Amino acid sequence: MSPRPILRWPDKRLRMPAAPVAAITDEIRAIWDDMIDTMDAMPGVGLAAPQIGVMQRLAVVDASDERGQAVRMANPEVLHASVKLREHEEASPCLPGVSAKLMRPRAVTIRFLDETGAEREQDFVGLWATSVQHQIDHLNGKLFVHHLSKTKRDMLIRKAQKRG
Repeated sequence: MSPRPILRWPDKRLRMPAAPVAAITDEIRAIWDDMIDTMDAMPGVGLAAPQIGVMQRLAVVDASDERGQAVRMANPEVLHASVKLREHEEASPCLPGVSAKLMRPRAVTIRFLDETGAEREQDFVGLWATSVQHQIDHLNGKLFVHHLSKTKRDMLIRKAQKRG
């Protein structure tokens, strides 16, 4: 497997919701492998399939210090989010060179299909929780800048496009 090119804003696919995954197949597993290679090459702590032009609800997250702990998810959805929030500086390779501090729930419970096709529920905390929420945003056609005011969002998009 190998890293794939990342779509850059304003590619319209970054603003489109991804399609649900019907079944976990060898093709889906191969996409996940490419996604992990792409995430590690950035380097990053998560990646959603639309970022590489695959319009399916697939995501990977790996916020471990040692790497190699990636969680592969199809059709991830938030079942529960903590009331306690966590601030984190977020960025995306789709908008190179810019970032912003966002407040998101510190912990989330996510339901998803794993690499075997089994439905799982898993708790994520801290950076893992931030990353999985960030990836679900991508699957819904949103980037981290969509959580900001229009003025700040427009400023960051212009800055990213200049660096592009």
